[in-house]
Parts: sequence; C-alpha cells; structure tokens
Amino acid sequence: MARLDAELLEAHSLSLAEYEVLAILSESPDERLRMSELAARLHLSPSGLTRRLDGLVRRDLIRRERCPSDRRGAYAVLTKPGRRILVHAAPTHLRGVREHFVDRLTPRQLSSLGRSLQRIRAEL
Repeated sequence: MARLDAELLEAHSLSLAEYEVLAILSESPDERLRMSELAARLHLSPSGLTRRLDGLVRRDLIRRERCPSDRRGAYAVLTKPGRRILVHAAPTHLRGVREHFVDRLTPRQLSSLGRSLQRIRAEL
C-alpha cells in the first residue's frame, strides 16, 4: 500500500487515500455522496472525513454542498478538475495494483482468491 501511495504522490500529487475518495465519488450517482455515507464507506469518523476532504476542497478536486432537504446534511461532490486528475491517476493506480499484488500470485492463487472474494460478497 505504501508503494501505491508513493507512486500516486510522485506521479499525480495525489495520495492513495485521496484517490480512494475521488474513485468512490466517481462511481456514485451524480458523482456525489452524503458526507455520512462517504465516511461510512471510507471507515472514517466525521472528523476524520473532514480532515481528508479539506485538502481536496482546497485543490478544487471536490466541493461540499448543503443538502437542500436537510439543513444538517451535506454532500461531497466530485468537480471537473477532480474527475480529470482521477482519469489521469487511474492507470498509475491500476498498474501499481497489478505490479505489486496481482502479478505476484499464480493463476491458481488468483482463482482461489476470486472464489474466496465471491463467497464473502455473497454472504454480505
């Protein structure tokens, strides 16, 4: 994980944790999520999420929006610059995952891992 983080930082000035935020938002409807849901997906406390998002907001990679139907609620929204950096960083991330994880397993180990993950998914 440290290598993935270092590669993303070097190539895109984006940490693995920041990449994860952008990726989750990019896969969400309208590229937005309520803060509480984003915190849950990232396994962060509300204050931990705030710290993680602050830098992304300063860099205009995401923005915070108030929820019109719930004054206490807020959304994290992927911006155009955020989408652009995610598109550029994705090949670096995927190449790193392949090099540091996938390529280190035999076809038999990959098959076993796939079956195991399918079982876990089915149980959830």
